Amino acid sequence: MELSGSQMVIEALRKENVSVVFGYPGGAIMNVYDEVYKQNHFKHILTRHEQAGIHAADGYARATGEVGVAFVTSGPGFTNAVTGLATAYMDSIPLVVISGQVPISMIGTDAFQEIDAVGISRPCVKHNYLVKDAKDLSRILKEAFYIARSGRPGPVHVDIPKDVTAQIAHFSYPSEIKMQTYKPTYKGNPRQIKKAIEAIAAAKRPVLYIGGGAINSNAANEVREFAHICGIPADETLMARGVMGDENPLLLGMLGMHGCYCANMAMSEADLMIAFGPRFDDRVTGKLSEFAKHAKIIHVDIDPSSIGKIVPIDYPIVGDLKNVVEAMIPLAKEQIQADKYKPWRELLKRYNEIHPLRYEDSNDVIKPQWAIERVGELLGDKAVICTDVGQHQMWAAQFYPFSYPRQWLSSGGLGTMGYGLPAAMGAKVALPNKTVINFTGDGSILMNIQELMTAVENKIAVINIILNNQFLGMVRQWQTFFYNKRYSSTDLSVQPDFVKLVESFGGRGFRVKTKAEFDQALSDAMQSGCVCMIDVQVDRFENVLPMVPAGGTLYNMMLEYKE
Repeated sequence: MELSGSQMVIEALRKENVSVVFGYPGGAIMNVYDEVYKQNHFKHILTRHEQAGIHAADGYARATGEVGVAFVTSGPGFTNAVTGLATAYMDSIPLVVISGQVPISMIGTDAFQEIDAVGISRPCVKHNYLVKDAKDLSRILKEAFYIARSGRPGPVHVDIPKDVTAQIAHFSYPSEIKMQTYKPTYKGNPRQIKKAIEAIAAAKRPVLYIGGGAINSNAANEVREFAHICGIPADETLMARGVMGDENPLLLGMLGMHGCYCANMAMSEADLMIAFGPRFDDRVTGKLSEFAKHAKIIHVDIDPSSIGKIVPIDYPIVGDLKNVVEAMIPLAKEQIQADKYKPWRELLKRYNEIHPLRYEDSNDVIKPQWAIERVGELLGDKAVICTDVGQHQMWAAQFYPFSYPRQWLSSGGLGTMGYGLPAAMGAKVALPNKTVINFTGDGSILMNIQELMTAVENKIAVINIILNNQFLGMVRQWQTFFYNKRYSSTDLSVQPDFVKLVESFGGRGFRVKTKAEFDQALSDAMQSGCVCMIDVQVDRFENVLPMVPAGGTLYNMMLEYKE
């Protein structure tokens, strides 16, 4: 059929079964928005900033595993979106972001609201396109969705000049895509899998190192089964929280800079590391020359460029993690005796008894860890947890009892303050029957505070719990530890009244100073049916511990802070 470029965009989204699009209109994408007005295939949610639109699509994608979609206009509309693209790219989140562009004849003339969007986005997307003819648009849109969700997921950017959105051309949406230069490997090499199982059977102190790839490949059930069959203890990265489930006796906890003692010691003392979909981030490895230096390494990843990128790998396996672990399970049943590793598990259990995750509770002031634990006690698996970035993010990762994948949504690789509220909105739109909590700080929440208006307008009942210490807490912590308490530009004593602020948007606010007030505020917020802020006054100088100083070793953690 003959359609305009704008109509093609709408029809492509219909064929991809897109149910919601987040975005912000402008001149260059106005033709597309005119077609949005005419259609009833998907809901469009107007965010109040383009960065928030991308984060909301990102939160939707993380919560569901589906491709998130966002629209932005040219120039500043696109540059505002770049942080969202980079956030999704670092964490391998599938997005299709469609931007308007000035007409083709004006590209390169410094026209009004012109920017080289393709050039800017190239370092922080999986792939991008500048559409020069409407006849190519149906193929490009199909490719965009295919690339975003296949292989190692990621954001794809499609830049469409305004005159292309008005062009009439034949629309024929492909039923499938075959690209000569892009063919992800889904099945692992059988010989490599056999060698990996033999290495596990020969090991005495193996440890599972589970990364975000386990969630992206929907492999949690297979990873749990494999760990159970083999009796191998497991570490989760920040991005993998929920894969094993916190009640699982094989889960040691989160590892890395703010990982728990037994998880980090397991990595340091293991003789074999089985890496399921991590990327060996510097916040996990610490000093590379000391990272798991006694261990042989098996690394399973769908992205061949990730294998051996940071550390040498002894047993590389390229393939989709779900498929590879499914192939490993029957071999493991034949060759591995779970009882073999009991002494190793007992040693790690002892480490956890000696140095568990802990904090000194108080009846005089709310400790931030207590607030997170309390939400976990009251809501558990009924809640989806989002965070911004900072101390509250680490405390949430440490102390919330995650029980399933996609229960935890947080910016890991880029560490984007301002992510939490819009991502939580995206998750709530995707999962309307779930309680969605955004743990945030008094610094982070202000970075996309305008999205309270989006939440009110669209009746998105997200509960924001501000762990308010009147500091940029994580930077303050580093200044305390390493800069002789020179608190340069981190004191946030001058802050708005968050209760009045959220109420001015049409939401509900609660100020909390005691544990009893906290319970009541959370109960009232859950019953309110609207976006809420719970401003929790917490201990100003509480620190996130354990901590591995930057460039330090996992086995040399700071377990306490003394004046």
